[in-house]
Amino acid sequence: MSLRLLKSANVPRQYSSKYYTENFGVGIVHLGLGSFHKAHQAAITHEVLKKKPGDWRIVGVSLRSSNASKDLMPQDCLYTLLSKSVSGTNHQIIGSIAKALCLFDDFDEILTTMVSPGTKIVSITVTEKAYGFDRDKGGCDTSHSSIAHDLANPDKPIGVIGLLVKALKIRWENNYPAFTILCCDNLPDNGKMVRNVVMDFANRTTPALCSWISSNVAFPSTMVDRITPVPNASTREEATTATGLIDNAAVETEAFFHWIIEDNFSCGRPDWDLAGAIFTKDVNKFEKMKLRMLNGAHSMLAYVGFHCGYKYVRDVMTDSRLVKLIERHMQVALTTLEPVEGIDFKVYAADLIERFRNTAIAHETFQIAMDGSEKLPLRIFSVIPNTNYTKSFLRPFAFSTAAWLRHTSKSTHDCETYELRDPRADELLKLELSESPEMLSSQLLKLNLVGEELAKNRLFWLQVYDILEDMMNSSMSDVISSEVFFEI
Repeated sequence: MSLRLLKSANVPRQYSSKYYTENFGVGIVHLGLGSFHKAHQAAITHEVLKKKPGDWRIVGVSLRSSNASKDLMPQDCLYTLLSKSVSGTNHQIIGSIAKALCLFDDFDEILTTMVSPGTKIVSITVTEKAYGFDRDKGGCDTSHSSIAHDLANPDKPIGVIGLLVKALKIRWENNYPAFTILCCDNLPDNGKMVRNVVMDFANRTTPALCSWISSNVAFPSTMVDRITPVPNASTREEATTATGLIDNAAVETEAFFHWIIEDNFSCGRPDWDLAGAIFTKDVNKFEKMKLRMLNGAHSMLAYVGFHCGYKYVRDVMTDSRLVKLIERHMQVALTTLEPVEGIDFKVYAADLIERFRNTAIAHETFQIAMDGSEKLPLRIFSVIPNTNYTKSFLRPFAFSTAAWLRHTSKSTHDCETYELRDPRADELLKLELSESPEMLSSQLLKLNLVGEELAKNRLFWLQVYDILEDMMNSSMSDVISSEVFFEI
């Protein structure tokens, strides 16, 4: 890849079109052009293109806000990636994004690009709520706003699934090869999940299309991991200091990353393994490892840390009591996992602790605490049926559940007023938290947040209820001071 930066008296403080990527076509459309994609998939693709040229540049698409395109397009879609570790910060200009578009402003151009035979992969990072997936039925949630709109208006979709099906339909009608749909959201069996909702949507709008999708479209599963805080003014200032250029699209991230990819593509892929990605036939084991050890511990430390007054994860890690609780969570979580080739779970746990301690990363506990109704079922509740039903083994998961419920209460008995940022906030605020353990489990069962097996686990809910009662009547700091003495 040829990248050149020419500084002159005429362009000393802004990105110049003279700093560019040459001779590479677009092969990927990415839906969900946010900081994580820029720090992960786009950055890794950039590294691959430097080592092995090819037509794999990316057209990034924002499904809601035009902010990303407004930031990126004036600077030729170039941006600074700040990779931070305890040893320092490295900066790099990323040039793998060819264009940044917004669905509401650039619909026709987006659809044309997705339909183009040159587009071989459509990748996605939109979070679970954007898919409109009904886990109980295994297909579309027809009450979901974008699903409902797109089913009624399939030629003018506003959601990710409607857009995918519309593009696939045009390719099918024109006898173009299918593209691969590559989900990069932290969801279990994410490839299968997206396939199910795409197939269900297609069946409801164009039944004859389903057979072609089933035979031609690949839906590989993935596991992704790279802590990426929300960029702020400090991010932009640091990028300017490093490059001498104004950068409205700069992102910061940790040096570490994981990208585990099922090697199943419809018509080719970049050699992402040249930049450190891992291709495998079984993503599921890696996925469970991350969800249970990293994400589960992350949620717990976010709720508890936020209510102890810690703004960032790095601040949480200065509290030895919380570090003990994080280590306890991982210690139990790793016992629920099948072996993963090449991974020592105890080493992985130790590495996670060091990543959380990274003082260069300002990852807000409040940000991690968002959308708990979507995260806890995957990170905590799904694990419990696979653990031994003893009080000590259940304790870390009960503690995490209680901390989440305490957060949903919006109680300010030991903290400042805060907003409950969750797609089901209205329902969660109506929960009766002090009635009984049975009431807790039955309410969450009715909301489809826990399954019947877990709802019947009285030993678990007794612990949740007792811990929650302490959290609602005492400061979180006092609660964790007592909790560290609970032996596993």
